[in-house]
Amino acid sequence: MGNKEALLAGAKRCLNEKGYARTTVRDLASAANVSMAAIGYHFGSREALLNTALIEANEEWGETLAKVLQVETPASASPAERFELIWRRVIESFEEHRRMWAVSMEAYSQPDLDPEVRTQLANALELARFGLANLFQGLDDGSAEARAVGTVHQALLSGAMLQWLIDPDRAPSGADLVRGLRLIATDVLA
Repeated sequence: MGNKEALLAGAKRCLNEKGYARTTVRDLASAANVSMAAIGYHFGSREALLNTALIEANEEWGETLAKVLQVETPASASPAERFELIWRRVIESFEEHRRMWAVSMEAYSQPDLDPEVRTQLANALELARFGLANLFQGLDDGSAEARAVGTVHQALLSGAMLQWLIDPDRAPSGADLVRGLRLIATDVLA
């Protein structure tokens, strides 16, 4: 493993153990067993390294989620039943990845993100939208429709996850999301 890979692995460990704000350059270098200068050489800044590690961790979660969602739904399931089942599985996955989600929220809420880091995170978010459109509804064409569907799923994901982090017992379930979307759609489309 080279220094760059060691830094990424160490950054993921630091994020999991200490969180975003409390992880120092010294922590990162120590976790990777490299000099502190290696961070600047490979990533430019502590924040860029942490965000790269966070994005990779989110991508790994996305791969895990894709596997979770590959479980067959009954052929007789209605679109609403399929939606509810998929969201139930997503919400169940929050527990296993709780720390990563908490760190993500912490990182994304930094008030003075470097413009380059903000661009990196925005690009990852855009890719996630299309990934979610594909995962949830099989849209993989990069179209405006896929982006719109992915945007709604991303909003649901972020909102459900935040509510779950704060209060898992009263966070929305898949059934709650279906019920709410029906009510909203009825009102909006009336």
